[in-house]
Amino acid sequence: MSAEARLRLWAVAVALAALAFGASSFIVPDFGGFAPDQFPVPQDDPPVQPAGYAFAIWALIYVGLIASALYGLFARATAPDWAEMRPWLALSLAVGASWLPVAKLSAFAAAVLIWAMLIPALRALFAAPLLDRWWARAPIGLYAGWLSAASCVAVGLVLAGWGVMGEVQAAILCLLVATVLACVVQVALEGVPEYGIAVVWALVAVAVNNLGQAQLLVAILALAGAAVIGLLAIRAMTIPRA
Repeated sequence: MSAEARLRLWAVAVALAALAFGASSFIVPDFGGFAPDQFPVPQDDPPVQPAGYAFAIWALIYVGLIASALYGLFARATAPDWAEMRPWLALSLAVGASWLPVAKLSAFAAAVLIWAMLIPALRALFAAPLLDRWWARAPIGLYAGWLSAASCVAVGLVLAGWGVMGEVQAAILCLLVATVLACVVQVALEGVPEYGIAVVWALVAVAVNNLGQAQLLVAILALAGAAVIGLLAIRAMTIPRA
């Protein structure tokens, strides 16, 4: 197989994975988060979880990733600077296509899978082309940013849901991890503010979910993390670099 044919094949693979990923939301359209009884210790409105409105970002993520994949297939199929990103992105999206069905069955398995989505998504983001920013780095940045927050939320739910620690302690630990992770990635990728924007969106939603409860410490920590990452995202807009 020629080098050009391999490039086209990976472009097709990403497009198919993106379409399958988007289709999964129609296959499992009623998923609104884990049910409390999916955990040995039922999780009724846990403090680590964002407010429900935050999950609307998935519509933008799905559209962005599908548009990126189709643009890559029809306009950049053999572009060398798109090649390194594609295997990692295809892997992440292929795993992601199974996430919703798995989440309906097992919260623990879903928590493992979301990390299996995040790691290759970050690899794809770091390998994304510098050109065609809006078609590649921006949608992948938004996707990887949300996954960075969601993967930490999933860990918090597992820790509290299996009684490893209390709900508040799990929320505090995982918010700290999410903030540190997002700061490291955003500093390393200053030209991709969309990554930080997605994390800020998630952390603010965690704060909103806790403002009406007695968990003010969790809300304050989430807002502090959002503020730090937000500043780094603003810096990324003004000092772009690879």
